[in-house]
Amino acid sequence: MTWRKGVLMLLCGGLMQVSFAQETEAAAEKPPLPPVVAKGVVPDQATRAAVLERLHEIYGAERVVDRIQVEAVPAPPNWGQYVANMLSPELKSIRGGEISIEGQSVRITGEVDNEAQRQSVASALSMASSRDYTVTNSLRLGESRQQRLDDTLADRLIRFQSGSDQLTVDGQRILDEMAEVMRDMGDAHVQIIGHTDNVGSRQNNVALSYARADAVRRYLIEQGVREDSLGVVGKGPDEPVADNATPEGRARNRRIEFRIL
Repeated sequence: MTWRKGVLMLLCGGLMQVSFAQETEAAAEKPPLPPVVAKGVVPDQATRAAVLERLHEIYGAERVVDRIQVEAVPAPPNWGQYVANMLSPELKSIRGGEISIEGQSVRITGEVDNEAQRQSVASALSMASSRDYTVTNSLRLGESRQQRLDDTLADRLIRFQSGSDQLTVDGQRILDEMAEVMRDMGDAHVQIIGHTDNVGSRQNNVALSYARADAVRRYLIEQGVREDSLGVVGKGPDEPVADNATPEGRARNRRIEFRIL
């Protein structure tokens, strides 16, 4: 079965699956959090309740869609307990993946940002099951979310009208590209950091850097980025990346940065 980018598929037991689908098209304003759909057949009500309880804890009850059926299907001893334990917060780091638990065989696929996440997910699955369960780690490394932001910005400067927090047309065009990437990042939290040169008082520059960062935040929200995924910081002139003694250096220091938290 082929899945779109951003879809996490959890196949639990021979006849049960839980899918976590991330929206790939922008909503008009604030896109909803992606749904988590639990469906299939489990051997008893206790297993169904345990799975749903874990999903509610991890993703929130409002995001979980229950399509689980209960039938007298065979399962290994304590299978429901092990399956529920394997539904851990570490799974939220996976993109475009699937976890299948069929009997005592567990296989995890999908994309994570780095090797540490890859090992963390596999370790959590092993710890949640017993020695009789075999975990196959088929997770692959993808481009990190921070790298995606950096590559999209591509060392360009988001410009404002002189001495104000009013975005220029070119600045808005760059933010349109940034918004497209951020909408595809699920629950990632991005900190928007404003910087200035050292011309004028530090107090005024800190205030201006914050106002500009907040203007970026508001523009991104208008483009469909979730409001609760964005934070704002104003650094003023405190973290220059170039020499403030030259016009070119001061221009480089008047910048907006984006950092994944």
